[in-house]
Amino acid sequence: MSLTNAPAKPPGAETKPPSRAERKARLLAELEQQRVNILVDSDQLLNAASPLDSGWQRFKIPAYLIGGLAALRLARNPRGALAGGRKVLAGYMLYRKLKLLAKVTT
Repeated sequence: MSLTNAPAKPPGAETKPPSRAERKARLLAELEQQRVNILVDSDQLLNAASPLDSGWQRFKIPAYLIGGLAALRLARNPRGALAGGRKVLAGYMLYRKLKLLAKVTT
């Protein structure tokens, strides 16, 4: 009695492993299919992200200015920026906990 779920092979039906050329051809075909899939997926990603990209262009220069000012402030007074960062992180964590508490109580 066989312990596997594989169907029993008829006697004399030995399967030979594929040759090296067959394996190479199969792997090359698989790689080509993966390349095609990547091209299709990247095209879909570009189409899906195009509204976000066009919307980002509106905020690009103000974001650069704010980032530059924050970097300048951090360079001039690193302790103040780090303390502000800690406060922002604590506020975010408090917000998450309150949101979870509100979810549990309702």
